[in-house]
Amino acid sequence: MNTATPDKAIRPAQPRTTVQVTFPDRGVFEGPPGTSMEAFIRAAYADARIPIVAAVVDTTLRELTYVPTRDVSARPVDMSTMDGMRIYRRSLLLLLLAAFEDLYPEARLVVEHSLTFGGYYCEVEGRDPLTPEELERLEAHMWELVEQDLPIVKEEVPLEEARRLFQERGADDKVRLFRFREKDYVTLYRLKNTVDYLHGYMVPSTGYIRVFGLAAYEPGFVLRFPHRHEPLKLQPLTHLPRLVSVFRQHSRWMELMNVTDVGSLNEKIHEGKIQELILIAETLHEQCLANITREIIQRGNVRIVLIAGPSSSGKTTFSKRLSVQLLASGIRPFAISMDDYFVEREKTPRDEHGNYDFDSPKALDIDLLNEQLHALLRGEEVTLPRFDFITGHREWGPTVRLHPDQVIIMEGIHGLNPLIAQSIPQEHTFRIYVSALTVLNLDRHNRISTTDTRLIRRIVRDARSRGRNAEGTILMWESVRRAERLYIFPYQEHADMMFNSALVYELATLRTYAEPLLLQVEPTSPAYMEARRLVSFLRWFLPHRDGTTIPNDSILREFIGGSILDEFNIGVEIAQAHAWRAIDS
Repeated sequence: MNTATPDKAIRPAQPRTTVQVTFPDRGVFEGPPGTSMEAFIRAAYADARIPIVAAVVDTTLRELTYVPTRDVSARPVDMSTMDGMRIYRRSLLLLLLAAFEDLYPEARLVVEHSLTFGGYYCEVEGRDPLTPEELERLEAHMWELVEQDLPIVKEEVPLEEARRLFQERGADDKVRLFRFREKDYVTLYRLKNTVDYLHGYMVPSTGYIRVFGLAAYEPGFVLRFPHRHEPLKLQPLTHLPRLVSVFRQHSRWMELMNVTDVGSLNEKIHEGKIQELILIAETLHEQCLANITREIIQRGNVRIVLIAGPSSSGKTTFSKRLSVQLLASGIRPFAISMDDYFVEREKTPRDEHGNYDFDSPKALDIDLLNEQLHALLRGEEVTLPRFDFITGHREWGPTVRLHPDQVIIMEGIHGLNPLIAQSIPQEHTFRIYVSALTVLNLDRHNRISTTDTRLIRRIVRDARSRGRNAEGTILMWESVRRAERLYIFPYQEHADMMFNSALVYELATLRTYAEPLLLQVEPTSPAYMEARRLVSFLRWFLPHRDGTTIPNDSILREFIGGSILDEFNIGVEIAQAHAWRAIDS
């Protein structure tokens, strides 16, 4: 008999009465049964500079209150990670809700949307807005609860019991949300006398929550929190009038459609009224496009329209639909791709890791771009570049000359950057910011991240048209968000107008496409936790499975396929013909 282990290495032993946790960078720690992950983390990472708020145990994200019942491997999750910052912000929100309920029990707090400098915009219902003195008092009370280091207690409650609880409290938003829940229980969290459902994990106690602030932001206020890239400090308060205006417009649209949250959306789907909702949402998009077109025309001398926005905002479809609107108004658009102005591959700048940084403005030949824009506006012939992404080299495309009634349409990540068209008179340029700025939330306290909406859009599109699975899209999403943070969001208020590409019904539709893709991510994949988080989120939506009800020019078609605009490419032929007529004459 052949054995891998010599017999003399085997000996009787006493049962071990401890549990061991192995940390990849700190070694093995052991403790008695019943020891929480929080205690193991404190022992192993007593010198941690950034607060640790959770742990990945084997391949599963766990709260610090989790008690391992066997030997496990674990790694800490701190506030500099996406999961860690989500947990921190969620816990901070519960702290705010508990303090608000203590001081203003007659009122309700509503979390509306997020702001790019790091904050949730909140409003008060049932009473007048908080005065500066009341807001200061509320923040002071939050700090009192932090100093008391109060426990945040997790409770699993049967679904019907949870519905009764919130019905008694008049929380109709929660009652609607729970009506279509697929599981028969709900996880609630308790802080003092405040009990709420908040979608996701929490820190163990209020003592973990030490970077926050409140600030007036009329007509409500902002709950400020840090960015994960600088988790120990708050970013400067910034006023974003254009962005806030778009959010408020979307809120008015939702009131018009009688959809205030995911629960009311699910009711529309359940009652067979989704088609009516789709028609209204798409018509509102069309009205917004018409308003932008009208503004361009009223300027009188716009020659260049620059369009920018983060990934999966629907910029391509928006650009084509805007072109159709301009054509219908007697203006002929001429599309130029900013991506064709990439520098040669070997001249591309590199990031801090030594990888090509294709998202940097320095990856574009901005001098050539601006030179050709000037030449086209002077009525000169220009031979446009064509960038070959396979070889990494520039080629040359058609020679064109703009017709006097043509307007250049240029879409790209840097469309709002002042470096683009920098010396062209401002009255000749019109800049548009496009993003999926959804205001639809799960309920009054659980907001839907606009980033999650865009990520789900991209997962569906990448699988359909780029041959990339959900794992690949999730793993590259961090670099996408880095580029947005550095090169898009700082310039969003430079836009002349903003277009909100979010559609109130879209996540119900996207669930049917995205869920099977996400379920294919293996537990051993580094994308697994994110995939499971997105699946859990999508399951709050009743699925809308009939894609044929969605108009064939909808923004959503850019992601699910079937767009009538896929082959739409107008402008180049007109400009080329104009150039050759000039040569012949």
